[in-house]
This record gives sequence, structure tokens and C-alpha cells, in this order.
Amino acid sequence: MISFPHFFGNMFGYLSRSYSQVQTDFSSNRVRRTFTDFFHELYQHIIVPSSPVRPRGDPSLLFVNAGMNQFKPIFLGAADPRSEMATYRRVVNSQKCVRAGGKHNDLEDVGRDVYHHTFFEMLGNWSFGDYFKEEACIMAWRLLTEEYRIPPERLYVSYFAGDATSGLPADEETRHIWLSMGVPSDHLLPFGMKDNFWEMGEIGPCGPCTEIHYDHIGGRNAASLVNADSPDVVEIWNLVFMQYNREADHSLRSLPQFSVDTGMGLERLVTVLQGQRSNYDTDLFTPLLSAIQQRSNCPEYRGRTGEADVGKVDMAYRVVADHVRTLSVCIADGVYPGMSGAELVLRRILRRAVRFSTEVLQAPEGALASLVPTVAHILGDAYPELHKESDRIMDIINENEAQFLSSLKQGRRVIDRTLQRLESNDTLFPVPVAWSLHRNLGFPLDLIGLMLEEQGLSVDQRALDVLLRCQVQTSVGDTLVHLDLHSLAQLQSGEVPHTDDSPKYHYSLAQDGKYVFQPCHATVQALYCGQTLVSEVAGGQRCGVVLDRTCFYAEQGGQSHDQGYFIRDGLPDVLYPVEAVQLAGGYVVHQVTAAEVLRKGDQVQLYLDEPQRLACMVKHTATHVLNFALRQLLGSSVEQRGSHVAADRLRFDFSVKGSLSIPQLQEIERSIHNIITENNAVYIEEVPLARAKDIPGLRTVDEVYPDPVRVVSVAVPVADLYDSQTDRWTSVELCCGTHLLTTGEIGDLVIISERQMVKGISRIVAVTGDDAREVCYIKARRHKTK
Repeated sequence: MISFPHFFGNMFGYLSRSYSQVQTDFSSNRVRRTFTDFFHELYQHIIVPSSPVRPRGDPSLLFVNAGMNQFKPIFLGAADPRSEMATYRRVVNSQKCVRAGGKHNDLEDVGRDVYHHTFFEMLGNWSFGDYFKEEACIMAWRLLTEEYRIPPERLYVSYFAGDATSGLPADEETRHIWLSMGVPSDHLLPFGMKDNFWEMGEIGPCGPCTEIHYDHIGGRNAASLVNADSPDVVEIWNLVFMQYNREADHSLRSLPQFSVDTGMGLERLVTVLQGQRSNYDTDLFTPLLSAIQQRSNCPEYRGRTGEADVGKVDMAYRVVADHVRTLSVCIADGVYPGMSGAELVLRRILRRAVRFSTEVLQAPEGALASLVPTVAHILGDAYPELHKESDRIMDIINENEAQFLSSLKQGRRVIDRTLQRLESNDTLFPVPVAWSLHRNLGFPLDLIGLMLEEQGLSVDQRALDVLLRCQVQTSVGDTLVHLDLHSLAQLQSGEVPHTDDSPKYHYSLAQDGKYVFQPCHATVQALYCGQTLVSEVAGGQRCGVVLDRTCFYAEQGGQSHDQGYFIRDGLPDVLYPVEAVQLAGGYVVHQVTAAEVLRKGDQVQLYLDEPQRLACMVKHTATHVLNFALRQLLGSSVEQRGSHVAADRLRFDFSVKGSLSIPQLQEIERSIHNIITENNAVYIEEVPLARAKDIPGLRTVDEVYPDPVRVVSVAVPVADLYDSQTDRWTSVELCCGTHLLTTGEIGDLVIISERQMVKGISRIVAVTGDDAREVCYIKARRHKTK
């Protein structure tokens, strides 16, 4: 329990001065810093840096769109028990978020009003099985009324009113907490599922929430305006109490561990603290708006909306200011304008910004990119990568702007030709032509609508919506067996030890040059079938099998999972094929379709598909060597942007300006061939994470690493990497994958393709060994026949 001075009883009596008189010096940087310092210094929260806006291993999201995204493994009970994340109990941060595309999409609303954004920052504090409702409410109120000095009489609090359909009672506990703190009953309001029950998604953790709202006007009772879409009374902080899990059948089950997840938009809070009514009138935006005006042929920004905004000039100011922030943050985090997924969304954002900049504000080409240093000046203290990457961000924006302006001219010609073919009484523009403009030339749909409106035409919006839905549909054929959080909690509460998967590293090189994989005998610890743990499964049932130990590699770190089978003791002729292998909260789950009855406690012998595993080992070590060869040729600024290692090939994505030339690719292949010929030893050692990060020249990617972590070094023993006298530059990475013991076993490597995925990101696909020699043979024959 947290104790405080008894200030609650008279909190509505003090701070009677007008709010604008109280606040004088709350810069956005100070607001952000005050939030994190408050929880860190007074309540022992760990400050966790914002994750990049590209989600870590979460295909359900295009962008990180909430502060809790990076902590989903904790909420789902799936955090690696060896990672620092698994130790989190109290956490605070400011998270970079993008809401454009997907479920949360604010793109088309940006500019029309004074508070929607595609990029924003989410201030949040979390408790993972530590404090709960009372402490969270007390902390929030103290921060708002004492540290930020917001007059309590301006604040209104909502709580969950219950829902009879779902069988959920009203959150009377939260209501009584607020009343005991001195919040008047007429400032405490009940609302239903829509406003005060938060859910992560269709399934997953959820719970009632309590929201704190602010009245911009003051001096009145504004309770009737709470949750009424009034610009005068706005929500500023949402405190979510994670206590249920939404099951696949839509029922609710109590979570094994209760948590707190809060979120407060920085932009809206700064608006309140700086005494403004518009987010665009705060120091997060005013320097940008001033810079835009200097580059345009328009009068200065006046904050108008709707019909008052003649010519949509002020809307254009807001669009450009918002979008250049989003572009800067995304590109700095490695998301570039492209043709699919998040990259396609960013391409649309860039083109929307270009259109408003050049057509409405009459700014010259290049003006948009020239705003990037202003963005870095505003946000760079919190996110220093914006300073580091500003030149690259500007290059990418400029190149994409030039491409779009060229497409714009081409698109106008397409529209003009189509209009000439229409009958005089036609009022609808052909949907296929509109869709082609959107999909192939990158025209934002609202631009097409405006251009047609100028000609007195429109397009069938319903038909376009159908095409859009078809475009964003994703495969629902995922049949993998996933351990749910209740089953994970059941395993943990039943004291089932985490799977010992160290045998996956138990292999050696025999004198004949062949790899020997040690046998692995295991016990069935748990069986998972039909969303529940069971004691046995019948023949023909698909299930997840958790063993006490395994030699199978679970898919992670970009490497494909192992394949193979196991047999049950006493039943040597019946094979249980392993179709997939996953890691969940320290448990390795083997997906199996049972050939015969399988029971908890059965003894099994595991057999790897050794050629498949060895092929993955070859490709993974080759990927490290390729990464090193790229840095040798292009310099240390080359950064890995993604990779995938499979038995048949490797894929490596990296940052680079422009495509590589044929001589450069040949030089990379020669460098790799030299390392293969040298037959260097591959040293692998597990070391504490903090010590590993001290290794000079270490290559890391945006992942949550376990502690201790495996260091993979080519040619130089790991212990020697710390020696400042060691002058040999080599490949050294943190990696959980399986690797060769010497580089000679790679045999050969041939790059079969290299192309720019998006501006600034290239992808190399390569093959090794016999496949590489076959490619060389085919190339030689083609060359000979010419």
C-alpha cells in the first residue's frame, strides 16, 4: 500500500487560480521527463526505452500503435524467462506510436481537426503482477494535481458501469477508491463496455478501465460533456486494469496475474499544460508550422477548420506537420516507403504530404524534406536517432517526392483521357481506372476524389472499399498450435520446469568431417489440445507436446524450426512427426499429429532431420559471414534490417544507398570465399548480456536478448574480443541460432539476387554448397553458349 499526506479531502479547494496563471514553463520535453522521473524516482519503476515503431515479431500489427505493444509477451505469459523483460514488475516509458492503416487508422482524419495524428507519443506506466487499482489511481492523481498542477476541479473520472450481457458487474471497487480520495460524486461517472472496458484484440487480456477527463473551460459542472465528443472536455489518461482474458469463444476468464496498463497521449497532455485548445498550438508543432510558412507562398497558420478554412490552407499546414513527423520517425526506425504492408502505408503518408505541400501550400519541391531538421530539433532529445539519421531521411523523402510528382503528371493525363471518353451525362468515374491510379501510381484515394470533384464527377466508393478490403485481407490459414496464457500459467503454477533446449547445441565434428548430433531422450511434460492442457491425446489428433528437454530448434532469430520425429518407448515402429517447433514463455512446444495415443509422462526418443538442420546451420553461419563482408566493402554504417535462414537459401536485408553493382557483388562473393577457404573456427560462448555489449564491433538487431546471451565469433575466440590489442576485425554477433564449427563447411556461396526492396533497403538472396556450385555451373554454360 502507498501512503501519502492527507491532501485528498481538500484537493478541490486548493489551486483555485485559473489554470493559465499557474502554468508557465511546461515545455514538451519537461512534460515527458516529469512523467518518467515521477514513476522512476518516487515509485521505483524501470524506465524502458521506446521500441521502434516497427513491431517486434508481431505480424498482427503494421506499426506499434500503443505503449503496451512491446510488453505483449508479458501480458501473454510468453516472455523469455532468461530475458530482462521477464523480470519487469514496474515499468514507465514514452512510446513512439503510429496509427495509420489497420484497426487504428487516423490517416484520413489528420488535418480536418486539431487533434488527430498519425504519429504520437504515448506516456505509460505498467504494473505486471505488482500494484493494482488503488495504487494506480493514487499515483495518477498525484502526478496530475501535484506535479503538473492541474486544478482538480477541472478533472472528471469515468469508471466501468458493468455489462449484463457479458455478466460483468460494475467496477464498484474503482468507484470507491476515487470517492475515498475525495473526488466528488458528480465528477465520477459510470460508462459501459464501449468507453470503459479495454480489450487488446478479438482475443487476449482485457479489463475495465477508468479514464481521467479534463475540462478546458472550467468554472462549471461539465459532467454531461464527458464522452460526448465535446472538444471542450477531453480524455487525457486511461488506466486499464487487466484482470480478464477474452477467449476464442468470446467468454471471459480471470487472468492468473492482474496487471495495470496506462496510457496518456503526450500531445494532448502538453496542450492542456500549455493552456492551449489545439495540439498544433503547442511547442511540439509551432516550430514546424513556422518552418512550413517560410517555405510556402501562403499566409501564416491560423488554426481554422471546416468551412472557415477557405482553400484548406490550415488543413494543409496540419497534414504536412503531422506527416513529416511520422515520416521522420518511421524512416529513422527502418520503415521506408514501399509497396506492401507498413511500407505501403508510409508511401501513402508521404504522397499525401507532398500533395498538400506542393498543391495547396505552393511549396517548392524539396520543401518537405527540408523540415526534417526541425523535427529532429523538437523530438531529438527523446529520440536521438532522428539527429543521426536526418540526412538519410531527407534523401529518401526527396527521392520519393520526385517519383510521385512525376506520377502525378502521368495520373492527370490518365484522368484527362478517361474524361474525354465519357458520355456527357456520365457522373461516375470508372472504378478500374481509379483503382489503377491508386494501386499502380500511388494516388491517395482522397486525391482522386478531389480531382474528380473538380470535374463534377465522383467514383463508386462502395466498389473501391471492396477492392481495399481484398487488398488488406491476410491469410487465416495459420494452423499452428499456440499455448494460451492460461495454459502457460497452469504450467508455471504446477511448477513444470521450463524446457531444457540446450541439447539443440550438442553436436560435434567427427574425424571424417561429418557432424554428429547427440541423441536426446525426453519425458512428455504436458499435452495441449483444443485450447487446453490434457493428460492424453488419441491417434490422429493434432496437439502441442511440451517435453522436459529437447534437441529441436524452435523458430526464432530468423532461423527456421527443426524437423524430424520422435518415437515412444515401447512403441519403436510408430513415428510421431514434428511439424513445427515454437517457443512460448520458456516452454518448447512441438506440434505433432499423434500417430497413436500419447500420454503425459511418456518417455520418447527424439530424432532430428539432420540434413535439414545442417543446411540451416550452413545458411546461418553464411549469413554472419555475408553481414561481415558487406561491412568490409561498404563500411560500418551498413545495418541489418532483417534476415531469414532456411534449409534451401538465406535472405538478408540491409541498409544501403542504392543497389549494389555487379563488381561490388562479385567482391562480396570473393571476400566470403576467402573466409570459407581459410576454414576459420567458429567460436560460440554464453556470456552475461552486459559484458557482451562491451565487445568492440558487436553487431546487434532490435530484439529482446536473453541474459546470458550467446556470442558467435568467426576466427577469434570470444575471450580475445575484449582485448584492445586484438587488431583482427571479424564477424561477431549475438545469436541464439545453430552454427557450423568451422567456415569451411559452407562450401561455397553464390548471390542469386540483389534488389532494392524500398529506398535505402536492399535484399540479398544467396545459396550455398552444392546449390551454389550448381548455380555457378549453369552460369558458366550460359556464358559458353553466348
